[in-house]
Amino acid sequence: MGLHELKGARGARSQKRRVGRGDSGRRGSTAGRGLKGQKARGSIRPLFEGGQLPLIKRLPYMRGFTNKFRKVYSPINVDRLNVFDADSEITPTTLLEAGIVKKLGSMVKILGDGELDRPLKVSAHGFSKSARGKIESAGGTVTVIGAVAAEAENDGED
Repeated sequence: MGLHELKGARGARSQKRRVGRGDSGRRGSTAGRGLKGQKARGSIRPLFEGGQLPLIKRLPYMRGFTNKFRKVYSPINVDRLNVFDADSEITPTTLLEAGIVKKLGSMVKILGDGELDRPLKVSAHGFSKSARGKIESAGGTVTVIGAVAAEAENDGED
């Protein structure tokens, strides 16, 4: 059996409807376009509104939403902390001096990719659960920067 012998199942492909074949035909004369008018004569753009200023032009140009309270973190994996000596204190400024963080004042989040083989005292703005576990299992300590202020605010709400 060759490719030229393959055929679709019976009724799988129907013939294209041929419209506009004379006045006496079922779909002849106006060929299903109604009588006269712009839509009967030619094609019009999908969003055409008859000369009225289209909706797409009436709406403001800039789309979307910008959250001005968004917090942007610089992610750092645990294995990058192995460059520091054992029992050293690691803060965002020491990370900046080591060239791990590029901007001063950026918030730092420690992520758990890799292994840590020495105890360290790490202070950062955020920690993933796996990073916190790896730092503490290596004998180090974890301090969240800004957590004291957040806890004090939450205590006042009760």
